[in-house]
Amino acid sequence: MIEKLSIYFSIFISSAVKFIAGPLIGAAANLTILETAVFTTLGMMLSVVLFTFLGPQMRFLISRFKKKTTRKFSKRSRRFVYIWSNYGIIGTAFLTPLILTPIGGAIVVNSFKAPPKKILSSMLISGIIWAVILSAATKYLKDFFL
Repeated sequence: MIEKLSIYFSIFISSAVKFIAGPLIGAAANLTILETAVFTTLGMMLSVVLFTFLGPQMRFLISRFKKKTTRKFSKRSRRFVYIWSNYGIIGTAFLTPLILTPIGGAIVVNSFKAPPKKILSSMLISGIIWAVILSAATKYLKDFFL
């Protein structure tokens, strides 16, 4: 029982940082697709909720210690603006598990001041869809190759 809970916790925490880690751990531990998808989605939503509701306070703390720079647009900020302007909140939520990390996706949508309710709902739907797809893919690919 403790072993299974530690696997669930590993999926939960690693998915909060990097989404693909959850399905990989779930496949390695021979969990079902449903178990893996649930804890992967919950891990992603942990990051999204933290950065959505604590984002303004974190931004304030960082700005107090960060030096002022004269450069307004970096390569990274241009990429975020491009993603946001072309795809909006739905597209950003869709790309978050694949290209961006859950933390990166939450930062992008919060930096453009999207409504928290819309952020959470679109990220949850995207997380569920991608968690099921990636959990199934990793499980069946593991079974196919091993």
